[in-house]
Amino acid sequence: MPAAKVNEYEQLAIDRLKRWRSDWVLFAEEALGVTMDDEQKAILRSVQVNKMTSVASGTARGKDFTAAVCAVCFLYLTPVWDVRGEMTENTKVALTAPTDRQVGNIMVPEFTRLFLRAKRNGIDLPGRLTGYDIRTDNKEWFLTGFKADSKRHESWSGFHASNTMFVVTEASGIPEDIFAAIEGNLQGNSRILIVFNPNVSTGYAATSQRSPRWKTFRLDSLNAPNVVEKRSIIPGQVDYEWVADKVENWCHMISQDDFSVTEGDFEWEGNLYRPNDLFRVKVRGMFPKVGSDVLVPQLWIEMANERWLEFKKDGLPVERPLRLGVDVAGMGRDSSCFCPRFGDLVEPFRLIHSGGVANHMEIVGVTKTILAQHTDSFRGVTPQAFIDTIGEGAGVYSRLVELEVPHVHSVKGSSAAKIGTTPMKDKTGVRTFRNYRAFLYWKVREWLDPDNDSKAMLPKDDYLLQELTETKWEMLSDGSIKIEEKEEIKKRIGRSPDRSDSLAQTFHNSPDVEAAPGKKKNLANFFR
Repeated sequence: MPAAKVNEYEQLAIDRLKRWRSDWVLFAEEALGVTMDDEQKAILRSVQVNKMTSVASGTARGKDFTAAVCAVCFLYLTPVWDVRGEMTENTKVALTAPTDRQVGNIMVPEFTRLFLRAKRNGIDLPGRLTGYDIRTDNKEWFLTGFKADSKRHESWSGFHASNTMFVVTEASGIPEDIFAAIEGNLQGNSRILIVFNPNVSTGYAATSQRSPRWKTFRLDSLNAPNVVEKRSIIPGQVDYEWVADKVENWCHMISQDDFSVTEGDFEWEGNLYRPNDLFRVKVRGMFPKVGSDVLVPQLWIEMANERWLEFKKDGLPVERPLRLGVDVAGMGRDSSCFCPRFGDLVEPFRLIHSGGVANHMEIVGVTKTILAQHTDSFRGVTPQAFIDTIGEGAGVYSRLVELEVPHVHSVKGSSAAKIGTTPMKDKTGVRTFRNYRAFLYWKVREWLDPDNDSKAMLPKDDYLLQELTETKWEMLSDGSIKIEEKEEIKKRIGRSPDRSDSLAQTFHNSPDVEAAPGKKKNLANFFR
């Protein structure tokens, strides 16, 4: 009798596995114990049958969760064994992202939660969690995660199996040659799934959304269950309150006559809206309409955000002296803004609220204190402050000069972009500038441009992101660069671009103050 009972259980298990293999959504729900919305289920079903699946997504729409579910399903539902229990068709799954942090902090936790949830659900999946991997007793059957590195193509060479899957998150930031290496392994029963925020309209990831080779999806936050129902249906997904805030700040109301689907226009709470590029990308999962007149593409800023996180993770020391940009609030404005930049590193912006009342002496005191905190006479480290002296900043600058605070500079954006009588030029040595403000903002652009081997590191700041991506430039007939007037930017975003102004001021044409030879201390005689 016991043997027959075991056979009965075995048959039940075999039948259940057949059902799961025929419908991966059942495996996700019954074995992994997850809840997926209809669009996420459609992505999983695509991966089950299609070689190439591309997903453009809004923020917090569950793209990485969905990618992890797809990866775990492929890992456990594609291997084949013969009647003797020997594996005849093995499976390998590779997860990758532009940085190690993205692999370790985003992808690994997602598949780890799935593996452990299955165990709590009474499904003891083969294998064990180790590092960035799920490893089984069969060395030819595993899931592994690693950073995409175009200098290490050996990571991809030899990644062959009867069943292979490649999952790429943040795919907009992956070099083309990495995708070429991956495609070289798409043989037999293979899959590639790429998920990304569509922050640029060119490159491999963007092209995939327009290619007939790919099954494509777009995860729109306006359709998310939590947003539609205005309550938490799926914990962790984007919620109604976040989207409502972005509608208010990143969109403007339009009439029915102006409505256009191609513009990304939509209905919200009985009104029609047109989104800006941030809303298109972050909320709707649509590509930006970025034209050649945009000062800084969103992707450049997000790359700088990622470098900032990597720098902080590594705990590296700050090596350059402080350059402090100070944008002083005028009457009717809420905040003065301080931008602390140390070479390529920008620390979080500091804002001081004024409530629309001039608080010049408070700004003087804060500026003086920050400079003193970053002065190191022993090592010869000398900070500098750069103050916009058109308007309210003039009073702050004058008082700092009266107090004999050293290395405080007046920055006038309306002045000519010249050194003496010689026009200042861009990195190419060809373009000139309409005024000094154009020079400063162009320096920010050149600093962030990946083609210049950018090392820029910016803290994540949605306000700065909006300001830089909303600023436009044009080439005048005399060959000079003009940055659009601040008033035009204010009309579009509904506020003053304080953060981008204070950042631009740190690029004032005054080099870092290097320690004089006599200021550099030689401690050799003390170590005896």
